[in-house]
Amino acid sequence: MRDDPQSGPSNPTGRPFLQTARGTTAAAAVAECGPAHLNSTHGQNASPVEIADRPNIDRAVPITLRINGKDHQLRVDPRTTLLDCIRETVALTGTKKGCDHGQCGACTVHVNDRRVNSCLSLALMHDGEEITTIEGLGTPDTLHPLQAAFVACDGYQCGYCTSGQIMSGVALLKEPCGPDDAAVKELMSGNICRCGAYANIVAAIQQVRKNI
Repeated sequence: MRDDPQSGPSNPTGRPFLQTARGTTAAAAVAECGPAHLNSTHGQNASPVEIADRPNIDRAVPITLRINGKDHQLRVDPRTTLLDCIRETVALTGTKKGCDHGQCGACTVHVNDRRVNSCLSLALMHDGEEITTIEGLGTPDTLHPLQAAFVACDGYQCGYCTSGQIMSGVALLKEPCGPDDAAVKELMSGNICRCGAYANIVAAIQQVRKNI
């Protein structure tokens, strides 16, 4: 027997059921979150993305960074790199952020007289240690010998890598290194110059080494 056309199809599509189920699921999710979630300290109007992107001030820890002979009493997120702390918090921007992966050497600083890639080191690891940046190496009126040699030998072009090159070169002066250019190139291989001024950089370092 045929269905009465006025009574609608005998095989419903199920759309009303799915719509009802979705509404029930959404209501259950809101109920599960509860008022405590909606009235959290992040605010009722904050989206999950906004909440995730906000710095967690409660995680800040106190540290003292001694940079260029001056103590800086700071509170930093434990995840802050030494590079970001130097540039963003202490506002010493001579140290450059290049690759941010420890591959280019632009962020080189000295920690306890040893060169390190500051982008790979957490700030809180250096609480109380002696840190030297390019700003603490010399002044425009009294250049470090290697800074003066870079000027004399034209050891920089765009200048972005220069602070890291000089910091590595100054550290090299105190490290075991053979007398020839090849030995200098080997110990400076962690510093990339995208302009290609390598010959002049090596010449500047060798000039200073001859006068030590």
